[in-house]
Amino acid sequence: MPEPLESYELIFLLGLSFQELTSAFVAELDAAGYDDLRPVHGYALQVVAQARDITASELGDQLGITKQAAGQLVDRLVERGYLERAAHPQGGRRRRLTLAARGLRHLREAGAILRRVEASMLSALPAEQQAALRSALVALVRSRVPAPAVPPLRPQW
Repeated sequence: MPEPLESYELIFLLGLSFQELTSAFVAELDAAGYDDLRPVHGYALQVVAQARDITASELGDQLGITKQAAGQLVDRLVERGYLERAAHPQGGRRRRLTLAARGLRHLREAGAILRRVEASMLSALPAEQQAALRSALVALVRSRVPAPAVPPLRPQW
């Protein structure tokens, strides 16, 4: 009997793969005590971790959300102890976002969980196919975004 998914469009297969990986990842994060976070919170924490002197407005730009939505997102993460606001080096009303201890701990634990979930999913493939899949996905991204730029992951749903 033929595999029905083989006739599906690439975007659908990539979406299903992302959905399955994300669902398993979120379930393990919830079990680890981070059930107060959703994937967008994780994206935000990663942007703050990689940025220097980022404001809520700039975070919103990176995530592709409005300034108002970014402000609400930051408020929630500050209230829950994942982020802190501090004076910005440029002064004025600008407030710099930094990871709080809980945010740093979350990113460490989430990274370990993600590597474990990814390895579990990839275990369905032999090692050479795992490497080929990664290379093919990089090539697909690079066909649209030239190196060395790494585009931000912005959920489009």
